Amino acid sequence: MLWVALLIPPRSQPESPTPSPAPPATADALKGLALWALQFTPRVTLVEDAVVMEVESSLRLFKGLPALKARISDEAPDLGVTNVGWAPNAKAALLLARCRVFDLGDRLLQPVLDPLPLTALTAAAAHAEVLTRMGVNTLGQLRRLPRDGVSRRFGSRVLAELDQAYGRLAEVHRWEEIPETFVVRCELPAREDRAQALLTYARPLLMMMCGWLASRHMGAQGFKLVWVHDSMRAKDVADCGEITIRSSEPMRDLEHFMRLLAEHLAKLELLAPVGELRLVAGDVERVSEQSLSLLPQSLGGGESLTLLAERLAARYGPQAVLKPMLVDDHRTECAVHWSPAVKRRPRPAAAVPELPAPTILLESPLRLAVRGDRPHYQGRLELLIGPELVEGGWWDRLPGTASTRSVQRDYWVAQSEAAGTLSIFCTQLDDGELAWYLDGIYA
Repeated sequence: MLWVALLIPPRSQPESPTPSPAPPATADALKGLALWALQFTPRVTLVEDAVVMEVESSLRLFKGLPALKARISDEAPDLGVTNVGWAPNAKAALLLARCRVFDLGDRLLQPVLDPLPLTALTAAAAHAEVLTRMGVNTLGQLRRLPRDGVSRRFGSRVLAELDQAYGRLAEVHRWEEIPETFVVRCELPAREDRAQALLTYARPLLMMMCGWLASRHMGAQGFKLVWVHDSMRAKDVADCGEITIRSSEPMRDLEHFMRLLAEHLAKLELLAPVGELRLVAGDVERVSEQSLSLLPQSLGGGESLTLLAERLAARYGPQAVLKPMLVDDHRTECAVHWSPAVKRRPRPAAAVPELPAPTILLESPLRLAVRGDRPHYQGRLELLIGPELVEGGWWDRLPGTASTRSVQRDYWVAQSEAAGTLSIFCTQLDDGELAWYLDGIYA
């Protein structure tokens, strides 16, 4: 088995043989780090002042051990992790992290643990003063003492932790559960009065959210960032403020969330200094995983058009960037609406049999000549498919008038020897006359 320990905050390790223990990490920091770690494996647990996870079964998923080590070493410091340790068991990984030993390298476990200071082991650190006077300063020296004497004088816990570190005694862990909702908070190290500076503190919170989403195979369509103002604020300033970031589709792309947040914070002015941040994920739903390819050149590069549109909308406003969106309307001229790019597309309705839509739609229908009750366009038209009755629009009132865009048409797919395949419709005019119109062209 392979375990990795993430230590936060670091333990002070001076050059003296008896390093002093560091204060324990806050519960919020450890819980947030555990949420981020759940994306790598469900076997995540809190061991004393560190987050420890078993990753043996996840190596193939993350492209092997070197790639996983590189990713954890690169991302974990943003969450406050300063010491990382890799070992065959959880207790040994914790000891290596406390002593700033990254992994075993090519050595066995025992030669690596023996020279470590005695105070790295929690149970032994409580008796460090007595043991030091006896000339016991390392785990190897403690291991070589008579076990009966150690147990009688210092208790069985010292031997139990020592055996767990050397892999002679099995460990029992309580695995962290994936919460149904995501809400995290962090207290800023100093009061901050610049909105753009909040981006630095929000990044670890977003990393936790993306890790939580990955562990649930979910994506978030947005999130809410809440900041708590300092108590020394003006009377007319509320105790907190918030901003909601939304995306057009569920995702868990950290860098995209960071870009959107940066665009919004650049236009924001804080009313009072901020001392605390909270992040809440919203509109979470399952997303399909990316299909990997054996051919690297077949993978797309660069930023997608959707992500680019969202960034521009965050900078210039939602009405400045529009995209076409299909709507449930059988009138071809009303079937496409231009909507803000950040607006989410509605779920597609169940498919119903209908005429194929024309490839090219005319800006306005062109009235056709009729000869012998048959429409003509660059020659006589042969009716192939139809009719399909479309009646609607009575609810679509013209602005400032009592008229509506109500239509009643029979749509056909017609064939012309000169113009090709066309979309036409027949409708009744106000005077009762039947008229034929060219609506679109099939390319």
